[in-house]
Amino acid sequence: MIDAPEQIDQKYLLDDDAMKRFVTQGYHIVELDFPPEFHESVCQQIDAVFERRGNPGDDILDEVPDLYNVWNHPIVKGALVSILGADYAMNSHRHCHYTSPGGQGGHWHQDSVNVRHHQIRTLLGLYYPQDVTEDMGPTVILPGTQYHNTPSALMSSYMNFKNQIPLSVKAGTVAITHYDIWHSWMPNVSDKNRRMLKFLFSRTSEPTGPSWNAEPYANIGVNPRSAEVDDMTNAYKHRLMWADIWRWLHGLPTEDSW
Repeated sequence: MIDAPEQIDQKYLLDDDAMKRFVTQGYHIVELDFPPEFHESVCQQIDAVFERRGNPGDDILDEVPDLYNVWNHPIVKGALVSILGADYAMNSHRHCHYTSPGGQGGHWHQDSVNVRHHQIRTLLGLYYPQDVTEDMGPTVILPGTQYHNTPSALMSSYMNFKNQIPLSVKAGTVAITHYDIWHSWMPNVSDKNRRMLKFLFSRTSEPTGPSWNAEPYANIGVNPRSAEVDDMTNAYKHRLMWADIWRWLHGLPTEDSW
């Protein structure tokens, strides 16, 4: 089972700088300290499941029980508690994205159904049990786009963006992203399989104060010129919204106009 989220040492919680980056950019990367053999075993278990029954969909957690250790890792729980609160919950929906050699890439999309939450309600947890190189078709994310309300039909025709980030990562990396962030994946032109485990986590209560290692102030203080997001024009438009989200995360009154 997944241990109770509140059982977490404070040293694993995010600090103000990490939380500000998440509010503006919409993602946070952690690397697990499990030995390589752990991730290799996860890959072998996934391969065996796919050979036996194909993609198990929501059953992947039961089919590969070592995944419980990933989401119970204190560095992962610390990030989730920081962003969603100590009583966050794991969603029953999860999926293994399995891209074989020759697999085509996907188009840009947002996972939700055009119901955006400027307040941070749901996160994606993306775990990579093997090294992912650029030729293996990595996930690609576009920082700052979690606040864009773009029709999916238009997104499917978009190509590359200057500030897009391919998640070419080491085995044992977990990317925690805002549920609404734009993402896609590249073609797999390698001779290796790429496995990515997608889990969802949700906030269950309104914040009454910071759930991370916060300094005693409530000013986000982010200069739009320095924000690593996809569009500086939108950064200037978003700066008041960022401040409002920051106040909400502190349990303070907000403009409530977004």
